[in-house]
Amino acid sequence: MVSDVLQGEAQINFVYYPERSQLLFCAKSKTFFEKLHKTKWIMLKDKNLRGDKSWFVREILIDNDLEDTDRELPHEIKHTGIIIVEL
Repeated sequence: MVSDVLQGEAQINFVYYPERSQLLFCAKSKTFFEKLHKTKWIMLKDKNLRGDKSWFVREILIDNDLEDTDRELPHEIKHTGIIIVEL
C-alpha cells in the first residue's frame, strides 16, 4: 500500500471522524486533503527490511475510547489516494 497508494512517501496526513468511526489518511504531498479536512501529519516508521511501514495509532484509540484488540480493519482506497479505515 505504501509503494502503490502512498507512492513511497514517509509522511502522511490523517484525520479521525468519531461520528463515522473512520480514520482517513493520505500522502502528505496530496495538499488537497489538508484543505478538505483538519488533518494532523505523522512520519511513517520502517517496520522491516521488506519496506513495510507502520505508524503508532494508539493515541487515536485512547483519545476516542476505541477497541484496541489486534484485528482486521475494513478499508477502502479511493482513486484520489485517500485511504479510509473503519475503526
